[in-house]
Amino acid sequence: MKILIIEDEKPAASRLSKLLQVHFPYAELIGNLDTVSRAVRWFAENSAPDLIFCDIQLADGISFEIFEQVNVNSPIVFTTAYDQYAIRAFQVNTIDYLLKPIDPKELDRAVEKFNSRAIQPNLDFHLLKTLIQPKPKSFKSRFLVRFGEKIQSVSIEEVAFFFSEERVTFLQTDSGKKYVLDSTLEQVEAQVDPAIFFRLNRKYLARIGAVEEVFTFSNSRLKVKLKNSQDNDILISREKVSDFKAWLDT
Repeated sequence: MKILIIEDEKPAASRLSKLLQVHFPYAELIGNLDTVSRAVRWFAENSAPDLIFCDIQLADGISFEIFEQVNVNSPIVFTTAYDQYAIRAFQVNTIDYLLKPIDPKELDRAVEKFNSRAIQPNLDFHLLKTLIQPKPKSFKSRFLVRFGEKIQSVSIEEVAFFFSEERVTFLQTDSGKKYVLDSTLEQVEAQVDPAIFFRLNRKYLARIGAVEEVFTFSNSRLKVKLKNSQDNDILISREKVSDFKAWLDT
């Protein structure tokens, strides 16, 4: 049996996994899906799980957007921190839910429904999006970083850019200091204001003030020079050029 957990809060995902192990000790629990985009890619590359536990608000949007983009026939149990008025909308649509923080007794109920196949997976997710009003999007103002054995907090105003190197994510400040982050670059991208930060390529996520120079490059691409960066080959693909120019022009 395969159970997929879509949740952007690591403590909540860990707690849910432990609770599920009581009910499904031999199940394969799949986690680490914390964004809409990552979940969509996972469904495109993997067979459907037997059961899905899914948070409503993820780092980059509302989880209903996942099921508008991919056809999923698996039973779904949503986890949510929304109020009881919104919860009643789910009940009308015969979908199960768990109010966060998850009560083990409520989880028992959801598991019982699953075992009896009382959950109805074929839902109008576009309708659900209109019934649920998402929380206002907020962006991080500080990042917790590691420097040797020390841990400190860096203000977003001090950040020049983020970059990935050998599967490690770094934060670099305007003064040129580098710190290690415990997040992926994709996770960081979902946590910062897109009006201020732009994903240049798979390796770099830069603040607008860190862009020192921009040059035209072959195949309609652009080359970017970032302040205090030793990397002279930061390229923007042809597909991203228009968005990058629009970002610089806002």
